[in-house]
Amino acid sequence: QVVGGKVKKPGKRGRKPAKIDLKAKLERSRQSARECRARKKLRYQYLEELVSSRERAICALREELEMYKQWCMAMDQGKIPSEIKALLTGEEQGKAQQNSTKLAKAAKTDANSSNP
Repeated sequence: QVVGGKVKKPGKRGRKPAKIDLKAKLERSRQSARECRARKKLRYQYLEELVSSRERAICALREELEMYKQWCMAMDQGKIPSEIKALLTGEEQGKAQQNSTKLAKAAKTDANSSNP
């Protein structure tokens, strides 16, 4: 029988059952399971590193917030913290800019690391 330029043999349709060696099939299954476990382990390591970096960033921000709270409490009592005096006089302006730049870079780094 000729169909579309190809000779077809009469008989059953579809795939013929493959004669796969049972041992080979089991070995492929084991290998697949090993690879799956390895991928899972890597994924968990990545997530743990991400969590720890975020926790460090949170601690740094809490410390900064506490410093600002103390400054505000001091100013409410009529005292001007020396850090603010230095900022106002411009002596520490370069250092303040460096600190804010470092914080901005750290925030960008954390934001970029969360998007693999």
